Amino acid sequence: MARASHPDLVHLALAVGGFAIGTTEFATMSLLPFFAHDLGITPPVAGHVISAYALGVVVGAPLIAVLSARIARRTLLIGLMLIFALANGLTGLVPSYHAMLLLRFISGLPHGAYFGVAMLVAASLVPQERRAQASARVLMGLTVATIIGVPCANWLGQAIGWRWGFGIVAVLSLLTATLVALFAPHQPPEKGASPLTELAALKNRDVLLTLAIGAIGFGGLFAVYTYLANVLLALTHADPAVVPLVFAVFGAGMMTGLVVVPGFSHGRLMPMAGWLLLWFAFTLALYTFAVGNIWSISLSVFAIGLGGALGPILQTRLMDVAGRAQTLAAALNHSAFNVANALGPLLGGVAIAHGLGLASTGLVGSGLALAGLAIWALALKIGHQ
Repeated sequence: MARASHPDLVHLALAVGGFAIGTTEFATMSLLPFFAHDLGITPPVAGHVISAYALGVVVGAPLIAVLSARIARRTLLIGLMLIFALANGLTGLVPSYHAMLLLRFISGLPHGAYFGVAMLVAASLVPQERRAQASARVLMGLTVATIIGVPCANWLGQAIGWRWGFGIVAVLSLLTATLVALFAPHQPPEKGASPLTELAALKNRDVLLTLAIGAIGFGGLFAVYTYLANVLLALTHADPAVVPLVFAVFGAGMMTGLVVVPGFSHGRLMPMAGWLLLWFAFTLALYTFAVGNIWSISLSVFAIGLGGALGPILQTRLMDVAGRAQTLAAALNHSAFNVANALGPLLGGVAIAHGLGLASTGLVGSGLALAGLAIWALALKIGHQ
């Protein structure tokens, strides 16, 4: 049907899915103090819930991408959103920490495959030089979630309970499935597509190095974001009502980065990735010294958020180097970012548990960004340009 091929409508439908995913992924972090108290666990232990979701993404993205090689992309996207709706709805009903841990893992399974396939669909509808912008449009749904969805979920959590946030995500996921069914084009599997073709990505050095840059270099953002609510309450001494606003500022930084940066990246993907990693290293280090004042910490998290443009830059790089294994490579990019989502909170929690303080998450993050920069330098030296 004609409407199905209109890029703007397709991008909107896919971005709604990004909004649903972003709301549950980031709102869980912002609600950490509340569900930790309700379930009777400490903040570092509650951080394992974040890591469980990330682990689900890491496992689910490649597994689903390989097994679904012969499934039409629109059908796959609808199925993934239906599973996501069910898992998040059940998360809002959990009676214990261990049940939540399991359901967050299950919730994470569709995440990477959805974003990977959604970005391939979005990029397929625009000229080659606009692929990074098309990928960024899908991610903008996630970013809008950090500006609107996360603060609303946080306010809701404070007002009537954190469980309602997951119920909203379930509804948003069902809406996404409906919009994708209405507007996304029918794209049959590529000729010759098979699990073995997709698995070829695992032998591609350029793919693996690009994934490693995201897995390590992006971890710093999550190290800070996961414990930001605790920092605001314990170190900045912010009023609880202000906490959602600071998360919105973080999201505004990410949105600004996604809108501005990809337009300058055509033909310069790797140099742009290097600059963004340096930006992360610098801004994350400064965060450690900005936590004492509401204005300085707000400016700091906005600056860190700008680095979120690294996502579509690396995604587009993968499109260039993955050959015929596009689906697996695209899905693995979100596995890589969720390795970062697991690694950042884990290392940040270790630093806090060993007495280095909540503010130390900034220095942990800066170290991860520098490690990602070292991998970037290796990729630049030995990889395909």
